[in-house]
Amino acid sequence: MSAGCLVIAPAHAIGLADLSSGDASKGLKLALEKGSEMAVQLLGVQDGFWGNDKVRIGLPDAVNKGAKLLKTLGMGKQLDELNLQMNRAAEAAVPLSKKLLTQAIQKMSVQDAKGILQGGENAVTQFFAGKTRTPLAVEFMPTVRQSLEKLGVVDQFNAVAVKLSGIGLLDKDKAKLESYVTDKTLDGLYFMIGEEEKKIRQNPAQAGSALLSKVFGALR
Repeated sequence: MSAGCLVIAPAHAIGLADLSSGDASKGLKLALEKGSEMAVQLLGVQDGFWGNDKVRIGLPDAVNKGAKLLKTLGMGKQLDELNLQMNRAAEAAVPLSKKLLTQAIQKMSVQDAKGILQGGENAVTQFFAGKTRTPLAVEFMPTVRQSLEKLGVVDQFNAVAVKLSGIGLLDKDKAKLESYVTDKTLDGLYFMIGEEEKKIRQNPAQAGSALLSKVFGALR
């Protein structure tokens, strides 16, 4: 090589190993905050569940099995109202998740963060579900039950359950509507968090944060 010749080092693409522990943790926490906040905003309003066919809560399987017969017995309108109000109860419960979701984010360790960043596209969602599903079920249940009772859904469901149990399609003792709605509410919440997570992973720059771009860009 001749004297005075400038040596240019090859360009180095940033990778996960180049990120500081602080960046990885902060970036992921920011993604979690954005994803969870947006999911709660989308679901915790009127028609958040009912107007979204990806998370809309359907009638319990046992009720669906007997729906045709129930309609012939003149209960079609009652079934439709039951279905609608189940989704209204879910919409009322979702805003209660903010506190526990935030706590899960705050308690996330650097090791958690790096592990999730190296995981699949729904690793954040799985983390959330693992940390918050059980306590959120406890948190949601009273609100779901209260909403169902206030809307008259419990009486509607009991009327349907009596008919179904009378023809052997439903064990009345196992007909726990509030548990079913709570479980489906959580399914919908984690699904929507997952949808937001995918958007951030696919296009971190659009999320409006240089740190998110740096962290998630390292994974592309």
